[in-house]
Amino acid sequence: MARKKEYNEDVVVEKAMKLFWRNGYETTSMQMLEKEMGINKFSIYSSFGSKHGLFLESLKSYKRKVNSIFEEFTNSDNGIEAIQDFFFNSVNICNVDGNQKGCLVTNTYNEFSEKKDEQINEQMNSFMSNLKELFIDKLKKDTTKDEETVLKQANYLVLAKHGLAAASKVNTPKEIEDYIEMIFKNL
Repeated sequence: MARKKEYNEDVVVEKAMKLFWRNGYETTSMQMLEKEMGINKFSIYSSFGSKHGLFLESLKSYKRKVNSIFEEFTNSDNGIEAIQDFFFNSVNICNVDGNQKGCLVTNTYNEFSEKKDEQINEQMNSFMSNLKELFIDKLKKDTTKDEETVLKQANYLVLAKHGLAAASKVNTPKEIEDYIEMIFKNL
């Protein structure tokens, strides 16, 4: 007879997500996960198969956490203003109590960019492609822009978003605000 789990998977995945967000995948050890999650390795392996499986679940949890920002962005018809709001909102989520600085997806994208991990790379590429498509959609609201300009600006915004994620870990709120304002003066 299988033992009943004495923990809530959503709660322990949230704890693991914050640990991965703070430390990255490679630096996060199983011992750190056990301590943070309050469960043993056997339970981690039983529920998630491996550290990698737990990390994939953590990425899903992070995406759910930031989903409201993406929904607001997706549903907005305000073009470039919607993109700028998205940039500010993506930084503001780090100021929510208990959240880490930066972006778990960007951190993961950077950490796994040279690795041959199909599952992680597929998730990261999907996320970045979707983000770029949203930028393109919002930029096209300005009908004076040709396709080439829209694509170049979308590429610029993807790179700026990566920079923002890194900067939000170490720079002051005023520096971040100035950075975002300068991004949009260049569009």
